[in-house]
Amino acid sequence: MKPARFAIVLAALALAACATSRPVAAPRDAAPVASATAMDGARDIILAVANPLDPPATHAGSSLIGYAPSAPYGSGQRAAAMLADLKQQYGLRELTGWPIKALGLYCVVLEPPPGVARDELLKTLAEDGRVKLAQPLQDYAVYADNTPPALHHYNDPYADLQRGFVETDAARAHQASQGRGVRVAIVDTGADPAHPDLQGRIAEQRNVVDTDEAAFGRDAHGTEVAGIIAAVGDNHQGIVGIAPGATLSIYKACWYGVDRRAGARCNSFTLAKALAAVLDTDARIVNLSLGGPADPLLGKLLDELLRQGRIVVAALPPDGSMTGFPDAAPGVIVVRSSAVANAPPGVLSAPGNDILTTQPGGGYDFTSGSSMAAAHVSGILALLLSIAPELDAASARQLLASTGGLANGVRQVNAAAAVQALRANAQRGAH
Repeated sequence: MKPARFAIVLAALALAACATSRPVAAPRDAAPVASATAMDGARDIILAVANPLDPPATHAGSSLIGYAPSAPYGSGQRAAAMLADLKQQYGLRELTGWPIKALGLYCVVLEPPPGVARDELLKTLAEDGRVKLAQPLQDYAVYADNTPPALHHYNDPYADLQRGFVETDAARAHQASQGRGVRVAIVDTGADPAHPDLQGRIAEQRNVVDTDEAAFGRDAHGTEVAGIIAAVGDNHQGIVGIAPGATLSIYKACWYGVDRRAGARCNSFTLAKALAAVLDTDARIVNLSLGGPADPLLGKLLDELLRQGRIVVAALPPDGSMTGFPDAAPGVIVVRSSAVANAPPGVLSAPGNDILTTQPGGGYDFTSGSSMAAAHVSGILALLLSIAPELDAASARQLLASTGGLANGVRQVNAAAAVQALRANAQRGAH
């Protein structure tokens, strides 16, 4: 079932199942929060309670569904009452809260009372029948080599310098597809929407970290990933993306600290808000060039994305382990930077070292990391989905693995070979 159609059916079923609950006069979308950067991953917790949809008021001659536009999905009366009781009973201070419609939950980030051990508190909350989920607020990081690059300043077209674009044979793949009609959701830092090579490619941008839109446009990591995937082609400047015809949705869930060289970080709260927002869109590809520990809430959201047929692309952690979020989830396409050593089973290899891409402020520079390798695969997937919109994640992974080739003695994905094989399979199927 297509994601958009599934979301409509899910909402209809939830409305019918909850017909006995009372509506709330003023639905609450999210409790205010100054900034996700002020949250403490070593101290704060995430708690969720059931939040069924409130039914619309019925009118004579009306049906349950379709009589009028649905109300905003916020915190229902029962969810609000339970949370108030829980906060009072356990001495918790709410930092922010938000509804997750796809899971039927209302989540809050809470600060435990002074002197209470977080692990003991979570154990107690897990045994409380009103609580659907209680977990630590965990921290995540983007995967990039943050060593300052050599001093390069480029002002001319750089297509020939794009190692990943050349090695994946993307130009030849563009003879058949440029990714038109495909939306890629990038959950990352912000990105520079004013960059000449990204103008017109970013269809939506959302900041779930804070309200600093100036910082959104200065963020490097998301700008780098966006440029690899969908930088504008044939505009006589800069670079060209692997899928220059695709459109992007940028969700800022990660942020930089004072020392930007230390890289960007995210947490359970920001990632959950971003993934829940993706569930409300038609994005078929979700690029997660980041990672960290396994997380119950994020796992539920990831499972729902996969169940709806989204193709989720993740970057292999620097230590090569696949035990956390999002790399451990079955169905996620995990990508590493190409290397001479064999890749772990099921992991794809793509260019990720010394990749020339877009930088905030209209610039270009080289960067490295499995984050960049994942972006190359997301771009190639956009090329494939533009040809075959019903392509699923398992088939896409198998296609990329089986059509990969050698580049400078290293086996990695090849965009042209994958596109060619997909078209050949389609032609055989037509006969």
